[in-house]
This record gives sequence, C-alpha cells and structure tokens, in this order.
Amino acid sequence: MVYVLSRVMQLETVRLWHKDTDLQGCDVIVLPGGFSYGDYLRSGAIARFSPIMEPVIAHAQNGGMLMGICNGFQILTEAGLVPGALLRNVEQKFICKNVYIRPQTDRSPLTAALDLQKAYKIPVAHAEGRYYADEATLRQLNENDQILFRYCDASGQLTPEANMNGSIEHIAGVCNAERNVFGMMPHPERAADEALSNTDGRALFESVVAKALQFQS
Repeated sequence: MVYVLSRVMQLETVRLWHKDTDLQGCDVIVLPGGFSYGDYLRSGAIARFSPIMEPVIAHAQNGGMLMGICNGFQILTEAGLVPGALLRNVEQKFICKNVYIRPQTDRSPLTAALDLQKAYKIPVAHAEGRYYADEATLRQLNENDQILFRYCDASGQLTPEANMNGSIEHIAGVCNAERNVFGMMPHPERAADEALSNTDGRALFESVVAKALQFQS
C-alpha cells in the first residue's frame, strides 16, 4: 500500500504505527490489509482497540476520508464505522486469487470515477471475507446506495461461481451513510502497477485522490 501511494501515485505518504496517537496531519487515512494481531479472536477485533484507532475514529466522525482494505475493512466493521460484519469464507478456506468486482454507485470517493458497467479485476487474499448484514441493514444499504462493489464474473454478471466467499448479495465493499468511510475486501493496491500487468486497482486510488483534492479546494 505504501509503495503504491508513494511511488505509483506520487503522493506524500506517512506510515502510522498502531501505537501512535497522532495522525500527523494526514488528509486520507488508509487501514491496509494484513493479519493484525495474528487474526486471533476475530480478524480486526483486537486491532480495533489499538491506540491509533482513537484519532482514526475521530477523523472519520469529523468527516475525514477513511479507507479500509481487507483486514482494514474488517477493522472498520469491528469499530462500527461501516455496517455489517466479515465472517469465515463459506468453504472455510483461505482464498488468494484474482476476482472481478463491479462498482455499484458513483456516490463515493472510491467509486466516483469508475465505470459502473465495467468488471474490475482485483486480487483477494482472505479467510474471513464473507460479508454479512441482517435484513434491516441490507435494506438500508440498498436504499441509501451504500454498496460499493459486488463480486461478478469477467463480463459483470453476478453468478454464484463469482461469489467465491459466499458474501450476502455478492457484496465486496460498502461505505457509511455519510460516504467518507469506505471498505472493501479485494486489494486494489495489488493491481495498480504496470509491472504486475494489471492496473485496474489504480483507478480506485485515482478516484479517491480526485475527490480529496476537490475537498481541499
């Protein structure tokens, strides 16, 4: 994530440690993927209480942009910053491969610049990525246009096979009602460098940067 933000996107990037209590003036906060605290208990459940999360939560509550990828998305749900939960994959196995996701809205900094008709090829790497929300929450997510991505096939169709982790309604990412906090399970930073022969993920970062610059101006 740091490589893509600093080298590919050419952005001033600050590494924040989990024991830090100061965001050092960062405009956009990114909670990256990985295995915080060994994924003990539930993925993200312990990291949610890291010292850095207090200013991160305050940043989000004050309208600041906050992005969570994979384990970062799990932390967002554990902290109640986005609706829903991430459960064990339906086949109880770790999944690491390229998948396709289709953006569902252009009303989020993460998706505003994306083609809603395109299936973006983005890698996943998780064991607890099955998105779940109760019926009332799902209704709210759909009515408020808070669903960011759904798992699909290469042509954009929502087939059962494309929903490899069993997420409810194929959901791969959501945002909060205020649209400044957004999370997704796939890893766009792993599809943002030409050296990897896939730059579909770069479009997501370009979208966030464009919105951040608009906000600053």
